[in-house]
Amino acid sequence: MNETIGYHKLPHAEAKQLLAELVAGFAEERDEQARTAGEVDDLFAEFRALVNTRPPAEADPDLLQAQDRLLTGMVANRGIADISNTEPSPHDGRLSLWRGDITAFRADAIVNAANSQMLGCWVPGHKCIDNAIHTFAGVQLRLECAELMRAQGHEEPTGAAKITSGWNLPAKHIIHTVGPICMGQVTDRNRAALVSCYLSCLECARDNGLESIAFCGISTGVFGFPVAEAAPIAVDAVSSWLDETGSALRVVFDVFTDEEERCYRKALGL
Repeated sequence: MNETIGYHKLPHAEAKQLLAELVAGFAEERDEQARTAGEVDDLFAEFRALVNTRPPAEADPDLLQAQDRLLTGMVANRGIADISNTEPSPHDGRLSLWRGDITAFRADAIVNAANSQMLGCWVPGHKCIDNAIHTFAGVQLRLECAELMRAQGHEEPTGAAKITSGWNLPAKHIIHTVGPICMGQVTDRNRAALVSCYLSCLECARDNGLESIAFCGISTGVFGFPVAEAAPIAVDAVSSWLDETGSALRVVFDVFTDEEERCYRKALGL
């Protein structure tokens, strides 16, 4: 879908109007009243809470049209980056580093650190990457994920991967993977599962004919895998897979914090 979206700068007044419409519309779906007055930041927080807690279901086409215009405009206002904005590794030019919000990165696919239900984060406004990706992709993403999981018939195993449309994101696709939960206590099983996540995502990209992929730091957020250990595991796994398969896939490691950047710079030789 997102291949046809025209990214545009969204004027403040239009953003406010769209948000008021969306808050009213998504609240009406659940027979609730919502506050539709206020500044853009307040309205967006209310909109985000509504969509974060919305069950997977079809939405009114007019509501979707307003949502899509809002989200693509907000991403465009932040600025969209791509491979040309990344810093290549001096050791391996197939790998590069970029620091920023992965929801504003244009690639054939970005990677989402999902949970085993594969339906996104249900905590209103939570700061995890799963929440951000579902928020800015739009409510269509949760519905697509629900249909995939319904067809599968069971929760997503750790280390596997699923691909969906990117919907309102600049990325054409999202590859979702469930990383190991270790909360700082890393075992060999955790390490093997993390490698499996990266390999499953790469194979998914190859099988779908993709040419570029941007990885988040799988499991290094709320799942508690220390980034200092995860970064070299990720880089080694990707580099080895590229060597073994001869793939021309371009791989970006996206970082968001100072610690992540330090660890991935070291792992990439930057």
